[in-house]
Amino acid sequence: MIERTVRHLYVHLPFCAHRCGYCDFVTISGRARDHRPYIHALLREFELERHVLAPELETVFLGGGTPTFTEPSELGRLLHALPPAAEVTVEANPETVTPELALLLRRGGVTRVSLGAQSFQPKLLEVLERRAGPDAVRRAFYHLRDASFDNISLDLLYGIPGQSASDLDRDLSEVLALEPEHLSCYELEAKPGTRFTYAHGAELTHQAEAMETYFERVVETLTAAGYRWYETANFCLGPHRAAGRDLRARHNLGYWLGRDYLGIGLGAVSTIEGVRRRNTPRLAVYVTALEGGSPPAREVETLDREVRSRERLMLRLRLDEPLLLEPVESAVDHEALGRLVGLGLVRREGRGGRTALTLTPRGRLLGGGVTAELLA
Repeated sequence: MIERTVRHLYVHLPFCAHRCGYCDFVTISGRARDHRPYIHALLREFELERHVLAPELETVFLGGGTPTFTEPSELGRLLHALPPAAEVTVEANPETVTPELALLLRRGGVTRVSLGAQSFQPKLLEVLERRAGPDAVRRAFYHLRDASFDNISLDLLYGIPGQSASDLDRDLSEVLALEPEHLSCYELEAKPGTRFTYAHGAELTHQAEAMETYFERVVETLTAAGYRWYETANFCLGPHRAAGRDLRARHNLGYWLGRDYLGIGLGAVSTIEGVRRRNTPRLAVYVTALEGGSPPAREVETLDREVRSRERLMLRLRLDEPLLLEPVESAVDHEALGRLVGLGLVRREGRGGRTALTLTPRGRLLGGGVTAELLA
């Protein structure tokens, strides 16, 4: 029996009004009739698995899909059934956020909302197949503020086909005008098998060289505005603007720090005591198993020490804080480390009598490539 030590809970709500062409998450379009039986199955899985959770949780994260597309009474039922946590985050699409929905979230114990803006340019939103226009994003943001949410994150994409540098600048200006506590800024990827790959893959490949410049533009603009670049793609208000609050995304920080977490729901992943498992992505299989009182079908993988060291190295170097070398030393190519230190991409420093690594600002801009070099 696993001890009750897991302090992070992920809950997957797969339903969406529409599946965007670039999305490769486990999602289901529409299917309102399935919302109630799915929430019922989800809560049954929670009861089967809650024994691994610590008495007090650090984070709960409702992701999707579009959690706020879930039928409101079912979403409210779920929120009230889940345990409290220091940080409770719900992902939302702007078009789903009404004053009533914002209040439902607030009354359900949600402390943080992650709003999928992606862009404020209508032509780019059309390319992305997003249904919410710029005005809907602003309305959603203010509805959340009116419901007393003081921790809102906005998602932005860059590298969208047809996006110019001035388009990116306008998006960043729009975001800064709203003054969210947190921002996630991702380069658009054409994931294999998505509609986007077929429609825009060639164009994305062609413009790949410009992405480093776009990334630099994002970092320079947001840090100049007082945001802390604390993870490769994530920014939060820095100390002088955050009134003493640590506004990093605590749930995702748990992943990057290699903490154990429980995932429930369709396609959800858990990593607990060196074992990673992934629930079936098939809705009927998931619901039927739990209706019968059994856990859903899962893929299970045991992570050996080497795999865990490599993952720890890759994830921790995404952060702006030093990583102690000793626990990941077996995963490091020391010849490459010396070369990267010499190139000014990695900083090696003493920390309490031990050696620690961080990527330099330039190394962080090249993050994935530098980390790949470091891996033994």
